[in-house]
Amino acid sequence: MSQDLRYPIGEFDMGFAVTPAARKERIETITALPAKIRAAVAGLDESQLDTEYRSGGWTVRQTVHHVADSHMNSIIRFKLALTEDSAPTIRPYYEDRWAELGDSKLPVDVSLNLIDGIHARWVSLLESMSEADFAKQFVHPETGPWSLDGALALYSWHSLHHTAHITKLRERNGW
Repeated sequence: MSQDLRYPIGEFDMGFAVTPAARKERIETITALPAKIRAAVAGLDESQLDTEYRSGGWTVRQTVHHVADSHMNSIIRFKLALTEDSAPTIRPYYEDRWAELGDSKLPVDVSLNLIDGIHARWVSLLESMSEADFAKQFVHPETGPWSLDGALALYSWHSLHHTAHITKLRERNGW
């Protein structure tokens, strides 16, 4: 584990493995996220939910809403790559600005319920994909082409990364 509060599990490794076993493990991480993030915030009061996971970082509440926003975007990116004839260029978004919008002040249950639904559909999609499907790509205008295997690796890491922001904050604060 990293001592850098920004990256409690370390930064994303672009040297990720592309194997059936690695893919299976990543799908299991995507499957487990809804329960793990619910457990991470279970029992937290409003003050705790509005605590930054690090100085200058997002609050726990913003982090949960960000995961819902990010993973909604991800499943759409997967569907675009799977259904378009050539690698589509996806639309990036300003996640930091999204985290400041009014809906990021809602109760976390709103986004936890979204995460439940998004992940149920996403896992079903992932489990239906062929080897060739995982090789399909989308293009991020800032970072270039991403295979769906690469996107799965990234969002598996993303799931663990943000859950760790919350669980490590709880450990540090004795919650």
